[in-house]
Amino acid sequence: MRAHPLATDAVLALGALVSMVLGSFVDPHGPLGPSFRTRAPEPVSLLLMLLGAAALVFRRRSPRAVLAVTCGLTLVELATGEPRAPVAMSAVIALYTVASRTDRPTTWRTGLLTMAGLTGVAMLAGPLPWYAQENIGIFAWTGMAAAAGDAVRSRRAFVDAIRERAERAERTREEEARRRVAEERLRIARDLHDVVAHHIALVNVQAGVAAHVMDKRPDQAKEALAHVRDASRSALNELRATVGLLRQTGDPEAPTEPAPGLAVLDELLDTFRHAGLPVEATVQLGTGADPLPAAVDLAAYRVIQEALTNVRKHAGPGAQAEVSVVRVGASVEVTVLDDGGDSADSSPGDPGGGHGLLGMRERAGALGGSCFTGPRYGGGYRVHAILPV
Repeated sequence: MRAHPLATDAVLALGALVSMVLGSFVDPHGPLGPSFRTRAPEPVSLLLMLLGAAALVFRRRSPRAVLAVTCGLTLVELATGEPRAPVAMSAVIALYTVASRTDRPTTWRTGLLTMAGLTGVAMLAGPLPWYAQENIGIFAWTGMAAAAGDAVRSRRAFVDAIRERAERAERTREEEARRRVAEERLRIARDLHDVVAHHIALVNVQAGVAAHVMDKRPDQAKEALAHVRDASRSALNELRATVGLLRQTGDPEAPTEPAPGLAVLDELLDTFRHAGLPVEATVQLGTGADPLPAAVDLAAYRVIQEALTNVRKHAGPGAQAEVSVVRVGASVEVTVLDDGGDSADSSPGDPGGGHGLLGMRERAGALGGSCFTGPRYGGGYRVHAILPV
């Protein structure tokens, strides 16, 4: 019916024509009640019924025009038909169509005008008295058509609203799922970058030291290789923990070790000290203060890790670093400074590009904070992150 509305209306018009023609052979005032084939319609009445049914074929395309045409045909039949034929059925169907496809105020105005016009002509024209049941029937049928059309329109609007709300909710769920997937993917990418950049940088430095002193000082080379082994083991453990987050349901259980945080900051700093980078640290989180949320604790640890990795990679020989973690009000401020060493430029923004600085800013931004990076006056580099608690 929805795919072929014109054909549906044509079938409806045919059914209305058959009903009107059959109804025109019924005499409601027979001696024993309504009787069939005791009267016959006039040729003009048959023509009016045919025109009214033909107009109903286009009731969805031009509902108001069809209502006007069918009402005009009905008025002609009411004023001239003797006996009257039920041409008013086409007007009733047209009025229902208008009421079901317009708003309520229009339905009220159109319905009242149609009821008053048809009923008034039926009462004033023709041989029947004004109180005849045929006249009251016209009033009742037009009123019910307007009411039924308005009810169908209201229900259709209600169903459409429910369907739209469901579709909008479905779209919202899909967008939220995509957003969560993107955020999780970005978080895992940041973790992988931090782990790989930090530990591989240390492995590279220690391997270089071991190669340099292998012949002259084998003991120091052995110590450097031990640091390489420890750094690679730590990298593998953290990679295993991160990749464990990507396992599907039913896969072996992922590692349950806690994420790194400021509680293991000393271990992180020791790895840099062993790699030849002197680091001084100051941590002031307040006595008796509530512990940091896990996300803030991890973000502070990763910012320090990435900043010191950049110092080790880009600063010159003899560089020194300072780390400060201070809780100020409702925020934690993380600052990492270096003096640049003997290098003329210790900026981490090398031509090869990297994601370290971007990752630090994204970590801080994800928590509603900020991260500022830039060279220091007199040499060196400064990383300052503000993380809301």
